[in-house]
Amino acid sequence: MALRDKPPFRADHVGSLLRPAALAETREKHRAGEASDEDLRRMEDAAVLDAIGLQERVGLKGITDGEMRRDYWHLDFMCGFNGVELSQETYGMKFNAGISVATTYVGGKVSYPEGGNMLDHFRYLDSEVHETAKFCFPTAGMYHFRPGRDGVSEEAYPDLGEFWEDIGKAYNDAVMDFIANGATYLQIDDVNFCYLCDREQRERVAARGDDPEDLLDTYIKVNNASIAGRPDDVIVTTHMCRGNFQSSWMAEGGYEPVAEKMFNETDVDGFFMEFDSDRAGDFEPLRFVPKDKMVVLGLVTSKFPELESKDDLKARVEDATKYVDIDQLCISPQCGFASTHHGNKMSQAEQEAKLALCVEVAHEIWGE
Repeated sequence: MALRDKPPFRADHVGSLLRPAALAETREKHRAGEASDEDLRRMEDAAVLDAIGLQERVGLKGITDGEMRRDYWHLDFMCGFNGVELSQETYGMKFNAGISVATTYVGGKVSYPEGGNMLDHFRYLDSEVHETAKFCFPTAGMYHFRPGRDGVSEEAYPDLGEFWEDIGKAYNDAVMDFIANGATYLQIDDVNFCYLCDREQRERVAARGDDPEDLLDTYIKVNNASIAGRPDDVIVTTHMCRGNFQSSWMAEGGYEPVAEKMFNETDVDGFFMEFDSDRAGDFEPLRFVPKDKMVVLGLVTSKFPELESKDDLKARVEDATKYVDIDQLCISPQCGFASTHHGNKMSQAEQEAKLALCVEVAHEIWGE
């Protein structure tokens, strides 16, 4: 066993970090017309540099921009494609705290925009990191899971199959543009896999006329289309969780309903998997992991500030080795610390302690 020199790293993280108060204040002023584009960009740049410094200080090797330029982990990127707009329709889906968030509506033909989609975000990150720049983006399945057919214009797409072809191509254009600009570590954030593990969510999509098993096939197919043709030296992982909004969640249920297909048919190099609570089930579904795939165990919760015990984390890694080889394992927080600009209920210092803990435990398990 040894620490890894390529992604995913033995200690890794999902991507988003708590936004500094000054950035939130500037963004509010910008919306109100009281701060210029230049003012906001300067504040974002400073926040990204601080995020990079935090990650490198604790010893992480995969470095994100903390999603400091985004309000939401998914909506900002999703609305960056031609044909997509923000929608305030929630389709009845709520987090356990009773909160819901906006969605998107595909009102026209989807395509990759001239000039890119968050390409400037990646370029700035890549120019400033000393380790490996990691860029995260939401899966294309996010356009569909919550609204179903209602989220895609029948005028633009009378045939939903054409929509999936277009969105897969648009995403692939984005991925290839990131790679052309130097990206070697990309992460697809896909909550749909976990939502399809939840009995109530499966019943919800079935009630509107969708077959949960067909959706799983469709989402795997579009994920694969998104990253098709990438060079061998570009690592792509997927992250999954059961919802993360101000320390609340939306779904529950172990991975068994999706595990075999997900692990064996999704063309990624590794899987970031939520395992911080009983809602995620046990490790037994890991028996389906192919020998050439990595699994990043999300054992450290990003939802609450209490710091996990090193001994407990080591014992859980040992438990996972009953189903998958320890050399295929890494550890991380189970999700980001701020999937939205609101952030989870913890301090910057508590966030840093969580990240440092992952690095320390990884060193103690896999060695120097």
